[in-house]
Amino acid sequence: MHSYPLVFTPILKEKVWGGRNLADLGKQLPLGALIGESWELADLPLTVEAGRSVIANGPLANRTLHDAIAADREAIMGPAPLTPQGGFPLLIKFLDARENLSVQVHPDHAYVKKHPRAHLKSEAWVVVKAEPTAVIYKGVKRQVTREQFARHIETGQVVNDLNAVAVTPGECYYLPSGTCHALGAGVVVAEIQSTSDTTFRVYDWGRSDRQLHIEQALECLAFGEALRGPEPPGRPIVVGAVRSTPLLKTEMFEIERIETQADTSLQIVTSGMPMIWMTLNGGGEIQTPNAPTVGLSAGTTVLMPASLRDSVASLWGATTLLCVTLPSPLEGLIA
Repeated sequence: MHSYPLVFTPILKEKVWGGRNLADLGKQLPLGALIGESWELADLPLTVEAGRSVIANGPLANRTLHDAIAADREAIMGPAPLTPQGGFPLLIKFLDARENLSVQVHPDHAYVKKHPRAHLKSEAWVVVKAEPTAVIYKGVKRQVTREQFARHIETGQVVNDLNAVAVTPGECYYLPSGTCHALGAGVVVAEIQSTSDTTFRVYDWGRSDRQLHIEQALECLAFGEALRGPEPPGRPIVVGAVRSTPLLKTEMFEIERIETQADTSLQIVTSGMPMIWMTLNGGGEIQTPNAPTVGLSAGTTVLMPASLRDSVASLWGATTLLCVTLPSPLEGLIA
């Protein structure tokens, strides 16, 4: 295939806790709907309703990302591994919490080993917008025991056992499998996660219409861990008008923030691996030979295929992007 930057039709998910803030990220929200999630890049199994992104531009338009990978894996993925179902290994979203999300946990390694149908799910939140008193809930307080936590689930006091962390736009929070967590009201985040739909709800703030999974959650929930705040950013690298700051490196994905304060051009280098850009503010465009120009504005998510060549991004004024990459399976093998 002729490689070019891919954009997708957002998959909007109506949620009881959702709001209208994703309109500020360019999403066309249905009138009156409370939209909690915009799935920007998704390639889940067919058992998940509306779980596969459809390409919106260029020769591959109207095909799913899954079908495009199946047709030419090397061009899109390079040596990057796929999920066991042959899908893209990350799920990329924007989330808008008008109300608190459910308190939940995702399976850890021990649980997955015992339950083959469950899947690991580690994720990261980069805060896009937060009201002055907004918090996220991250981890169980260190002194809380499993027995106490289970008892407080029954009595509705479990929130008192969680670490409430005040958040600020720009911060990055890592939530590895086994971490009890909830996105608090008044927060908009970009979410990067491993591709999985295995979630165990512990508590749902008095809502009674959604199933809880208390037994499963208690089996894989981490206790006795010290509170970790936002991930400390790495040392920024400044080249001309471009400032690049590493935010997070995990075994499943890496996140870097790219910022400009003046008009500039940037050569896009994929290093033979797929790369995702999420535009948080500002804008610009990407030009590729023999391909349509891709516009960038707040909320635009672009997948750069592994085989992309000769693409140049023109970024205008104050622009902020998240660059998400997959760890190369060749890392450490080449001297």
